[in-house]
Amino acid sequence: MKYIFKSIYILLFLAIGEKAYSQTSADAKMLVWEDSLKNLGEGIFKQNAEPERLDNNFKFVKTLVSALKENQSFGHDFTSLKMISIISSPAKDFRIFSWNVPLDDGSYLYYGSVQFKTADGSLKLIPLLDKTFEIQEPEKEALSNNEWYGAQYYELIPLGTNQYALLGWKGHTPTYTQKVIDILTVDKGTVSFGQAVFSDDKALKRKIFNYTREASLILKYESENKRIVFDHLVPADPKLIGNYRYYGPDLSYDAYEIKSSTLHFKENIPLTNPVRGDEDQYLAPDRKRVGKESGI
Repeated sequence: MKYIFKSIYILLFLAIGEKAYSQTSADAKMLVWEDSLKNLGEGIFKQNAEPERLDNNFKFVKTLVSALKENQSFGHDFTSLKMISIISSPAKDFRIFSWNVPLDDGSYLYYGSVQFKTADGSLKLIPLLDKTFEIQEPEKEALSNNEWYGAQYYELIPLGTNQYALLGWKGHTPTYTQKVIDILTVDKGTVSFGQAVFSDDKALKRKIFNYTREASLILKYESENKRIVFDHLVPADPKLIGNYRYYGPDLSYDAYEIKSSTLHFKENIPLTNPVRGDEDQYLAPDRKRVGKESGI
């Protein structure tokens, strides 16, 4: 009888060992992909010539898709890819990749994709195609993944069933930049952007903040208060209304409180010791002296 138990033990040990080897082998393969992506990603921001940056980005996109085709790639974190943003849903059933490519004229191209977790570990990936300058009224239009108002997202906040608020940075022009609150809806493996959930304007589908590239803007989620807080922006002079290169914070703060899947606007909220500094991670090409690797 002891020989039977010994045989069963050996078989179990071999089975566990084979599974562990398989996992280790898969992890090692993903780390090789990650290393290749890291080198290509750094080239997007370290190359001085725009054609070289765009070429590195083209190779980066192809390599990322190939990496994500690996079985069970959804579980790999890509922690060394500091040049892109990867944020996951609270349920860990999908994640969003987003990044920017700085251009010589001071504008940016945005790239992104949404990866869904699948039962068999196979790839389900939705590309996000930046059509920023083709969108006539970006604050008022509901958009598909094929007409994305490109941004580099840094926070995802649940609103309601299959609906989320995305906070993102958007370098926009040589003179002013943007941050955005966009609304993501996930429905049966598809995604769309923009929903009328803002209490202060029923026509609003996403909130866009325009301000000078010389300033920083707080836009963050306070989980303890269930609200998105942000600087109140004003022009440097009343005569400059609409000229966003002269807009900046006036040291007062507003918020959107989340109630019943709606963003309720609150003006002049108290905000003590606001933490600034995250905007220094988002750099225009002419501010490379700070020493960051990318726009985030």
